[in-house]
Amino acid sequence: MERPLTPPISKSSLSRDEARLVELLQSINFGRIEALRVRGGSPVFAPGPRVVQTLKMGAQNGPREEVGLEDFWLKQPIIDLLQTVRDLRDGEILAIDVKHGLPFTVEIERSGSSHQG
Repeated sequence: MERPLTPPISKSSLSRDEARLVELLQSINFGRIEALRVRGGSPVFAPGPRVVQTLKMGAQNGPREEVGLEDFWLKQPIIDLLQTVRDLRDGEILAIDVKHGLPFTVEIERSGSSHQG
């Protein structure tokens, strides 16, 4: 298991790829990230994941205000997602549902021999 993330955690303390994942969540605001590869406990962006944005008709659509900030304290759902990525080590996250720029649910495929629970 990778090193645990203990709050409070700032964006500036993250690796470049972890910060990029946070920025992607904020830029989507509502939607889904699919097929995010993970290597060595870090998200991989080459090739990039599939991004599906959900647009609300009659509402303002666009990135979160925080996307332009260099640094801020991370909310618990983001810390939980980053810990999940670190714990996965090597694999793929099938889908991350994003609501209000935060991860809401995460789907991970596990082999029968590596099932935890």
